[in-house]
Amino acid sequence: MTTTMKYILVTGGVISGIGKGIIASSVGTILKSCGLHVTAIKIDPYINIDAGTFSPYEHGEVFVLDDGGEVDLDLGNYERFLDIRLTKDNNLTTGKIYQSVINKERRGDYLGKTVQVVPHITDAIQEWVMKQAKVPVDDDGLEPQVCVIELGGTVGDIESMPFIEAFRQFQFKVRRENFCNIHVSLVPQPSATGEQKTKPTQNSVRELRGLGLSPDLIMCRCSTPLDNSVKEKISMFCHVEPGQVICVHDVSSIYRVPLLLEDQGVVNYFCRRLDLPIESRPRKMLTKWKEMSDRSDRLLEQCSIALVGKYTKFSDSYASVIKALEHSALAISHKLEVKYIDSADLEPSTLQEEPVKYHEAWQKLCSSDGILVPGGFGVRGTEGKIQAISWARKQKKPFLGVCLGMQLAVCEFARNILGWADANSTEFDPESKYPVVIDMPEHNPGQMGGTMRLGKRRTLFKTKSSILRKLYGDTDYVEERHRHRFEVNPELKQHFEDKGFHFVGQDVEGERMEVIELEDHPYFVGVQYHPEFTSRPIKPSPPYFGLLLAAAGKLHSYLQRGCRLSPRDTYSDRSGSSSPDSEIAEFKLPSISQD
Repeated sequence: MTTTMKYILVTGGVISGIGKGIIASSVGTILKSCGLHVTAIKIDPYINIDAGTFSPYEHGEVFVLDDGGEVDLDLGNYERFLDIRLTKDNNLTTGKIYQSVINKERRGDYLGKTVQVVPHITDAIQEWVMKQAKVPVDDDGLEPQVCVIELGGTVGDIESMPFIEAFRQFQFKVRRENFCNIHVSLVPQPSATGEQKTKPTQNSVRELRGLGLSPDLIMCRCSTPLDNSVKEKISMFCHVEPGQVICVHDVSSIYRVPLLLEDQGVVNYFCRRLDLPIESRPRKMLTKWKEMSDRSDRLLEQCSIALVGKYTKFSDSYASVIKALEHSALAISHKLEVKYIDSADLEPSTLQEEPVKYHEAWQKLCSSDGILVPGGFGVRGTEGKIQAISWARKQKKPFLGVCLGMQLAVCEFARNILGWADANSTEFDPESKYPVVIDMPEHNPGQMGGTMRLGKRRTLFKTKSSILRKLYGDTDYVEERHRHRFEVNPELKQHFEDKGFHFVGQDVEGERMEVIELEDHPYFVGVQYHPEFTSRPIKPSPPYFGLLLAAAGKLHSYLQRGCRLSPRDTYSDRSGSSSPDSEIAEFKLPSISQD
């Protein structure tokens, strides 16, 4: 029996960055925990074809998918919340739509017609959504039953107009009982009076209704829970029942948002409104989310990680990295403190120009329990990262280098142990006498977009004794996502191996160095791939998990016990529904006894 696809459109009003992504993910999560298969689409109204060439300061980090798609970081939220695997077509941009319509026009598909925004662009949007909604995203390969669509930007923007018009038509095409609209709006609380103001929400909903979409649920973002009088006012002016006004106030952790929506009867509303095939068994709803958020609120012990990067002024630049650290910290029952350090502040030139900044940065670095150097592009701040890596190596501080972080660890070792003072990456010094990191063969220097080694690739472990291999559960290979243009020069490999700097993971051909480990060091690991993209709340990414274990001083005993309580094994829950009690009990066990 084929069930009709149900579509839930999430729009936003008043301001951008209001939390549509988390709300869309949370709606998907509570529906998935009812046993439904859920997929998600993010629409970005900008003209870029994909997010690949953005600076992280524009929209936060660039998230990489299995198929190599470079997409908006909200797709990262969907993957983590729903534990699904998306493809690049789950991120739809104005650029992609116009490109496909223009290509069709050049091929002559429109047979002499004038190609216009309505109907051609709007039809293309609807076709794209209907086609992409059917693509399986779960491991079992079944077709999804519900598609959550998040429309980026704010209602009323010029650039999102074609999309709003497309969905206005779409609601009639797929019939009312298969389409519903959630509008996320802001309820500000000016500090002068302290009362919650509904006018921005009224205006935003009026604008949306004027464009032909009537919200079924109005989700109000506010700092404190909504008063009943405010709910009733919104209900009266926005043409919905008070039960359709949902309060999404600021909470201690984003894992609480699905619980918050569930408490306000969102699932029951969807069951009625969309006629969803959910049996009304007493669901142990979202047990694992409750468990996680309770656990994260109770943590006492702290563990600090220095994040040495160049985009530290905006935490969304490293969204997945922070999440991967949080997942790992939660698994070892520690509260995570991330110390952001701008790598340029660690360089000797800063000591001359701004000595206070220099000493503060070094003080942060020296006082942290572990050091993480994430990926990045461009030369600024690389010398500071090398200084931080050098300090981690000499002081035997736990260290994880990701992508560029791993390449700089190779440069640092070459300079300070092999005595190649000039060693560098050809990205930063094309003339270097010791190019330890070089350009990759498939990189085409003429074009910037989509010319990197992208997506899921296999890495083989070369030795049995590797720490990372044990953390991954003693497997022969792992498959992780890549995004890089440069890589370690394989010709110089032997010089490093002789001095105890081991390339324990390599690609299938054995030409690309993927994982490094340093002997006689508690945890000095570098990975060429980006493990943070596949980290999940109950399945932390092993390289990050290792970093936190080492930073908390528990890695040695954990490995001695044969990694048997690896969080990867205590979570085998396909549908994302609430897990059986035994599994929760297992997850509650302190995964590492308090040494």
